[in-house]
Amino acid sequence: MNDSRPLPPLAAFGAAPRHRTTGVRVGEVQVGGLVAGQPAPVVVQSMTNTDTADIDATVKQVAALARAGSEIVRITVDRDEAAAAVPHIREKLLQRGVNVPLVGDFHYIGHKLLADHPACAEALDKYRINPGNVGFREKKDRQFGAIVEAAIRYGKVVRIGANWGSLDQELLTALMDENARSAQPLEARAVLREAMVQSALLSAERAEEIGLGADRIILSAKVSAVQDLITVYRMLAQRSTYALHLGLTEAGMGSKGIVASSAALGILLQEGIGDTIRFSLTPEPGGDRTLEVRAAQELLQTMGFRTFVPQVAACPGCGRTTSTVFQELARDIQDWIVASMPEWKTRYPGVETLNVAVMGCIVNGPGESKHADIGISLPGTGETPAAPVFIDGQKAMTLRGPAIAAEFKTLVGEYIEKRFGV
Repeated sequence: MNDSRPLPPLAAFGAAPRHRTTGVRVGEVQVGGLVAGQPAPVVVQSMTNTDTADIDATVKQVAALARAGSEIVRITVDRDEAAAAVPHIREKLLQRGVNVPLVGDFHYIGHKLLADHPACAEALDKYRINPGNVGFREKKDRQFGAIVEAAIRYGKVVRIGANWGSLDQELLTALMDENARSAQPLEARAVLREAMVQSALLSAERAEEIGLGADRIILSAKVSAVQDLITVYRMLAQRSTYALHLGLTEAGMGSKGIVASSAALGILLQEGIGDTIRFSLTPEPGGDRTLEVRAAQELLQTMGFRTFVPQVAACPGCGRTTSTVFQELARDIQDWIVASMPEWKTRYPGVETLNVAVMGCIVNGPGESKHADIGISLPGTGETPAAPVFIDGQKAMTLRGPAIAAEFKTLVGEYIEKRFGV
């Protein structure tokens, strides 16, 4: 923040391990801390790309993101029309039975919008502040303080989110000047990283001075390069105990964005860093916004941190599997599971832990199928046209004929009913 306190030296790098027993409550969602004596699960977050002033479009997208598994949804609040729409969005979501926490993304005039639209301030569960554009020069502290005071007044959480693309220029200039005077100056990129960390930490310190509890503060430091993100969050984790939101900003489109986000977030999560995550994917024109939710869930499930849907292990295919039967069956089973999960969640508690295997030939098929709860090993090229089915590690039967796929799907349904049915 813009005050008279001396800046921490560039070399300051706390050595204390990160340990937090008090979490942050965002609506009904627990972020960080402990739940029943165990670390709270990492929370999946997403963001709409609709004009928030368009109430119906925003409600539709928030509901879709929540149904896909987003546990917190951020919406843009950039002008009076958007702020005025927020309480109506909340009301319509509740009418649909969607009670997902909403985060207001504020830039430049957030202090004014919260003051002018108290119903918006009340309807949101969390306010996101960017220290780089909350205000400039003499207005910075005053406008930052106004948002924090609104959060205190309404009992809300604040995410202080520094961003590489809108970094506090006064802070960056001061650190660059200090670095230039140093006997052993750092590379400019290292100074930029330090500026990101200090921007978040100094802002959090200021928020606590105003009266916001540490258990209502979440920090983030978004950059678009994988190695920079890893370094910045390691620094934040070593120098603070605040809850941390992870995300690679401007990750990109398609597989590039998914791979980049997975690489960065996977390393940090493995090190115990991060309490909420978001995959900031660029959708195809008219594309499905919920892809970013599914990608985040798949990362957490693949790493063994959470379970969201049953796992389907499938053979990648090779010269022994010239038939496409196993590919089609794996796709059908996967699509069927995704479509069925909204009902299964209430009808079959624990079904998300199910493991299904759809294999394509005799080499690894039987062994992989035995490791699954229920699996099938389809015949490869030149193999006997028979498909053994394994249930709980034991061969249960062999399927033959043109209806193998349909019969196996029926067996999966029966297994789910028997094992998870109440």
